[in-house]
Amino acid sequence: MTSTFEEEPGATRESVLIPTDALENFDQMSSSLDEIKSGNKTPSTEDSNLINSNDNFEDASDIQENGSTTEYDLGNSTEWTLKKKHIFVLSSAGKPIYSRYGNEDKLAWLFGVMQALVSNIQSMDDTLKSIHAGDTLFVFMNKKPLILVAVSKTGESVTQLTMQLNYVFNQITSMLTLTRLNKIYEHRQNYDLRRLLAGGERLIDHLLDFCETEPAFVLSAVQCLPLASSVRDSISSAIIGACSKIKNLVFAILLGNNRLITLVRMKKYCLHPADLHLIFNLVQSTESLKYSQHHWTPFCLPRFDASGFLYAHVSYLADDCQACLLLLTVERDVCDILSEAKQKIVEKLRRSNCLEPINESLATADETAFNLGFPELRHYLYKCKSTAQFYQPGLAPLYTKDIVKLVELYKRA
Repeated sequence: MTSTFEEEPGATRESVLIPTDALENFDQMSSSLDEIKSGNKTPSTEDSNLINSNDNFEDASDIQENGSTTEYDLGNSTEWTLKKKHIFVLSSAGKPIYSRYGNEDKLAWLFGVMQALVSNIQSMDDTLKSIHAGDTLFVFMNKKPLILVAVSKTGESVTQLTMQLNYVFNQITSMLTLTRLNKIYEHRQNYDLRRLLAGGERLIDHLLDFCETEPAFVLSAVQCLPLASSVRDSISSAIIGACSKIKNLVFAILLGNNRLITLVRMKKYCLHPADLHLIFNLVQSTESLKYSQHHWTPFCLPRFDASGFLYAHVSYLADDCQACLLLLTVERDVCDILSEAKQKIVEKLRRSNCLEPINESLATADETAFNLGFPELRHYLYKCKSTAQFYQPGLAPLYTKDIVKLVELYKRA
């Protein structure tokens, strides 16, 4: 089954992102992969509706690498206890899976306490959601077969911490699929999931740091790279022209500096912002992508279909253009075909002089609210609910080196 690419006529096109402001919208969607593979329908793809806003975004690349993997001597360490927020993941049987700080094995007793609390409340036909103790908030999320716990002194609400736990669960699902996760614990309740997540902890670490520096998570939205509409249309057309004959290509995504440049999709199928955030996290946390010709990896998008993998061809456009292109398909044996398509896309973008505007936009300094004519404002966020996209100006000097403080202020608003 090949894909036919179309553009909707008119100035206003439907959004390719699923807008959401409700926490319950994090629930997984019904299966889409089987429908695509079955070939019962002939899908078409259309380019994205992107707001051509002069949006800017503070790059979160300065997050310290391996900052979350330090092993503390918990017997006499005050550093571990003074952390403002801890995230824990354990199996329903109490088996340690992940701790944001410290070594899970040294914290086995703590995981046992958390599992006992959840089980005790369940035995009374109730659900443990949160515990307030002074300035400390404990938030529990039971998503069988896992239990996720946040312990926070940041002032964040139960809803905000639950959202972050949902993201952690989705990140784990993206590496395994929900189907495989459930099957593992159906057969072995005491299975040590760390065996399968080896190396994946960095994705969770980076995701949690990302949540603290990126307003997109607060808004459940995506920021776009500012480009002239004619340039963006040319980019979409180049992708469509190179990929229209490729079997079962579901999404083609071009991004840079944590901003969406364009998104081409198979008609009928949309991306939830939460899935796109996981894609951004994958690219942002994998430095090796910049130094390899391409990366071919299975990747589950939990909000699109938690039951199976898409296969992602990930590469940067060229040495002279650091925009990242992701081609996602349901076919596992088309890596070479997608590599050829990527080269065709780059050639078309060069011929249409699109690489230079992308580079200029990536390198352009953010305009602050003051420079935009709002001297009374230090910063603001604007979200278009119908498209799940947002805009923010550049950071005022007060927040340039403390984006975490700014995001915390928005969380308390």
